[in-house]
This record gives sequence, structure tokens and C-alpha cells, in this order.
Amino acid sequence: MTTLTLQAPAKINLYLAVTGKRPDGYHTLRSLFCPVGLADTVSLKPTGDRISVSCNHPVVPTDRTNLAYVAARAFLDRTRINSGLHIHIHKRIPVAGGLGGGSSNAAAVLKGLNRFYQSPLSGRQLHTLAATIGADVPFFLDCAAAWAAGVGDQLTPAKDISSLPVILVNPGVPLATAQIFKKLNLRLTKCTQKHKNLSFKKLLSNQGHALCNDLEPAAVKQCPAIADIKTRLLQLGAAGAMMSGSGPTVFGLFYKKVTARRAFDQLAASAAGALFLTTLRGSRFKKDVCEKII
Repeated sequence: MTTLTLQAPAKINLYLAVTGKRPDGYHTLRSLFCPVGLADTVSLKPTGDRISVSCNHPVVPTDRTNLAYVAARAFLDRTRINSGLHIHIHKRIPVAGGLGGGSSNAAAVLKGLNRFYQSPLSGRQLHTLAATIGADVPFFLDCAAAWAAGVGDQLTPAKDISSLPVILVNPGVPLATAQIFKKLNLRLTKCTQKHKNLSFKKLLSNQGHALCNDLEPAAVKQCPAIADIKTRLLQLGAAGAMMSGSGPTVFGLFYKKVTARRAFDQLAASAAGALFLTTLRGSRFKKDVCEKII
């Protein structure tokens, strides 16, 4: 049978303000999500009568706790399609790195199955289903830069994002999102009070001084290397540097490819961690680059 293969891109948070906490325990936020060129590959093959998952990365669960499995089960139940499915995930995105890899895998499964079965769900229905799987899964369905509100599921397209070289540095210390939020002190968050009327240009002005992530202080306490990596990226010419999501991955944005390449080579020589030189996917990139059929 046909195997459908999709690229599941990582994302970075160019801005992340925690704005409150709901009665159900979830935190509300305002964030600027943007996909980057680093991506996992998710392959889907309808087969048999059960859902199975395999992955090239040894720490990724291949049971029912994997979000890709959860997405497949939710889709098949919602559409009442009686079929099994094998999902293979080729991981490139660091696990527990603050880059949304698991949510992106889940979104790839939803998009792939909807395409394979000739769109039994509308775009709105697919988004509604995605939100039941994870707060940022809906973002990865559209695969385009967006401002996020609520718990990350209320999305507004961001129209002023430039495609720039970006270096991702992962220090190799997995951080659990739930634990970082647990250690967050809402009285000390500053991003919302610090910035109003944000734009991409403002975020990168003056060596990215406007970049802000309310989760960063809590993450730095658990992984001090985050602060060191930020400093090093700025020293090497980054226009701005910040931790993404709940960490520990740090990104550095560069205006010129030659500067980014030079910085990457120097970081690689100093064994700064897992390194990736990729591209910020700006507002004008084509969504279909995220998908291909084999």
C-alpha cells in the first residue's frame, strides 16, 4: 500500500509571555510561533488492524503515550475509519528540547491521514481535533508563523516574519515542560509588562534586547548552560538569542548566512552541544515544502 511521508518541522518561540493561569491548571500565554527548517520525517502506512509506532531515537516512546499514536487513534475514531496504521518517526528534532517535536509529529499524522482518506474532516474539524491532543498541535497543521494566545491554540497569522539563518543549540539536558511551569512565579513574569505593540523588527532591534521568554529564568536554574549559550551566540554575531519554549534549546538569529556559518563552525569546535544551522521559515514560505508523498 502507499506510504505517505511528511516533514514535521520544529518551531521556536520568538516571544513567550505567560499571562495567567486557568482554574484547570493550564497557563495562558501570548507567544510568537515560527517554524524552522529542522524537521522530523513521519511516514504513515495503513496496514493491519492496529496502530503501531517505531522510531529511530531510543528514548521516544512507541506505545500509546506517543502523541503520534494519540493523533492516529483520535482521527480514526472521529472518522469511524476501521483500519490499522504503522507510523515511523525519524527524529532529528531534539527530544524534550522546547521545539515542539512531539506536537509536530502528531499534526503530521492528522494531516497525512486526512489526505490519505480524501479529506473526511474539514480544516476546522481537523483543528478542533488537534486541540484535544495538545495545545500547540493546531499550529503545526498550518505550518506558518503565527501569534498564539490562550493556551497556544488561538492563532493569528504573523505577516512580518523574515526568513533568516538560525542556529539551534541544545545543551543535552532534557527539561520537562510541566516542571518548568510548576517552578514559574507569575508575580515575576515581565514579558507582557515590558513590551507592547510588538513586531518582528522590534524584537531584533539592539541585539534582540526585546526578545523575551517568561519561562527562561526557571529553566536557567535547572540548566545554567542556557545563559552561557545565549551569551556565546551574541558574541558570535547573532542579531538576537533566546531560549525556545520551555527549553533547553537556545536559538540565535542572524542577518547574514556567512556570519551564521562562521558562528556555527566556532560553536562546533568548542563542543557547545547539539548544533543545527537552519532557516527561520518566514511569512512568505510555501506550506507545501513541509509535505511530500512517497
